[in-house]
Amino acid sequence: MGVINFIIQNILTQASVTIALIAMSGLILQKKSVGQVISGTLKTMLGFQVLSAGSSIIVGSLTYFGKIFTKGFHMQGIIPSIEAINGQAMNQLGLGRDIALTFLAIFVFNILIARFTKWKYIFLTGQAILWMATMTTVFGYVAGLRGAALILVGGFVGGVFAVAMPAIAQPFVRKITGMDEIALGHFCTIGYVFEAGVAKLFGEKGEKKKSVEDLKLPSQLEFLQDTYLSVMVVMVPLFIITAAFAGEKFGSTLSGNTNYIMFAFLQAVQFVVGVYVLLAGVRLLLGEIVPAFRGIAMRLVPDAVPALDCPVLFPYSPNAVILGFITTTIGSIIAMFVLPVFGLAMILPGMLTNFFAGGSAGIFGNLTGGRRGAIIGGIFHGFFITLLPALLVNIFTHMGFVNATATDVDTVTAALLYAWIIGPILKVF
Repeated sequence: MGVINFIIQNILTQASVTIALIAMSGLILQKKSVGQVISGTLKTMLGFQVLSAGSSIIVGSLTYFGKIFTKGFHMQGIIPSIEAINGQAMNQLGLGRDIALTFLAIFVFNILIARFTKWKYIFLTGQAILWMATMTTVFGYVAGLRGAALILVGGFVGGVFAVAMPAIAQPFVRKITGMDEIALGHFCTIGYVFEAGVAKLFGEKGEKKKSVEDLKLPSQLEFLQDTYLSVMVVMVPLFIITAAFAGEKFGSTLSGNTNYIMFAFLQAVQFVVGVYVLLAGVRLLLGEIVPAFRGIAMRLVPDAVPALDCPVLFPYSPNAVILGFITTTIGSIIAMFVLPVFGLAMILPGMLTNFFAGGSAGIFGNLTGGRRGAIIGGIFHGFFITLLPALLVNIFTHMGFVNATATDVDTVTAALLYAWIIGPILKVF
């Protein structure tokens, strides 16, 4: 068990190491020279680390923004956190070993399903698999499963999601990227497809469909055609206005010796820096992982397609990412006030989810419904990804998790599948 824990904690959950090892295996299977293997492996790791560095910068800025947003608009409610669920499951329920083994089982079932079915997707976002393992283990445990049954059922359910979600998203991803060599490996896919459907229903159609990326601006505003400048023009006012609502007293506790408004400005600029670094990492990663992955496809899983984290889509439609973030946030704020009217918990907007999931969903909405579809679909998406965690609150409360719920709609869907279908069936037998 110690060896398994070491592999999981130091290799499989370290996404850059996992992807580098996969790239190395692919290059070795293609019988590349030693120099090519070393170069491709290290460049793959470097690309992912650059991508992760960009994500970390964005996370830092959005964490700050979440604090001033909550304070500035006096919001009290539940912030979805799968990390908190994971911590309680391991410490209070003693499920650390089972979560680790379920994590491994999901990997194994993913490879088996890809090998013997027409779904050839290998899910490479290790952190997302860890959260799926957490949800399937916790809900399987509450349903009465123990030991090998708990691990195998959770591994199978997670493995199906790990293959099915990229398969569902691939028709959209193919149109977004113009290729079939990569897939989307992010457990928010149901939300993306939901926005795509809403955007197609309410958005522009046929020749009237205009992409967010084709916005034509007056000559005085042509500088906004630069992705990073356009992001800055949106984020700087958003951060400064929110900081002003939070007030100098609270803002100063976060800004230290720097003026709280100036600190908000710098955090907005830092956010743009994160986007720049992230997109640079994506370009470097894709340049290495796709050719290397062909070796895996040729030997272990014929025609295998790597399913990568959502930022790989960002360079293809950067304006839609920002629009998706804004509209998803609007939708989540609307849901925050509407859902308690129907007896559900108040779920506070999670800015990290709104950016990464909302941004990706915006790309889907822009694809199927143009500008109007991306706007309307984004608002519906924000409402949808707030509704599903709200449905879990009472279930978690009965399980002993107080004021807690999870995020990422695919993992929430897996939890609801256990709570509403698998659990009741198991209790009958």
